[in-house]
Amino acid sequence: MPELPEVEVIRRGLTPHLVGRRINRVVISNRRLRLPVPRAKLNLWIQSDRVKSVDRRAKYLLVRMNSGAMLVLHLGMTGRLAFFANGTPRAAHDHLRFKLDSGLELRFNDVRRFGSVQVLGPEDVEGTQIFAGLGPEPLGPDLSSDYLLERARSKVRPIKNFLMDARVVVGIGNIYANEILFAAGIKPTRGVGTLGKPSWERVIQASRQVLEQAIACGGTTISDYVRSSGETGYFQCELKVYGREGEVCQRCRSPISRQVLAGRATFFCPKCQK
Repeated sequence: MPELPEVEVIRRGLTPHLVGRRINRVVISNRRLRLPVPRAKLNLWIQSDRVKSVDRRAKYLLVRMNSGAMLVLHLGMTGRLAFFANGTPRAAHDHLRFKLDSGLELRFNDVRRFGSVQVLGPEDVEGTQIFAGLGPEPLGPDLSSDYLLERARSKVRPIKNFLMDARVVVGIGNIYANEILFAAGIKPTRGVGTLGKPSWERVIQASRQVLEQAIACGGTTISDYVRSSGETGYFQCELKVYGREGEVCQRCRSPISRQVLAGRATFFCPKCQK
């Protein structure tokens, strides 16, 4: 599943080709995504309008229109957004095609169909509940050690599960939770209630370092993810622990361990991470 860095890379790739462009036509397949595709709203609010900006909240892409309407896209497990020249043959699993006045098409392709497309009219944007309950952005100013300390107080929950909870902090999935905790020197199974403020400051610093590096590398391509240009990311070449069971730790040369935590593969150095 694309995590925060991948969605941010896609946002940056979409922006120069979408902002200021008119969406002349929206072509919709007959296959359902995770949520029903809002055909009437796409025709009413998106078709024939111009794109004002492309933003991101958590793992959602927000395409804001000049009218004030907003297109909300979530890539799910295997969703892709890429540009093609008009007339390029439709591929299997192309569920939506946004035909632009530039001669390009933006296509939403999703093999497993866990992605979603939602449309908010101008009067619905401010009061939407789509983002209700989401925690702060890990790269934003609202994530602080005091906030994390308070959320973790008296809890025994493992820190890896805690970081992957979008109600606590958004956008951190399994790959990056493993890498962040290695960078911070904290074992994934450690209970959050045992961590003091200095430890949370290390977690925040590691989160920003890892996520910003992943964005600079174009994201992590393990299986399905590609950028809007069709290129793969290459942060997978920089992974320190994820997927490296039995390999030597780059810090201490001890073997990397693997265990399953809450159903997810978890990788760590038993010597470096405490």
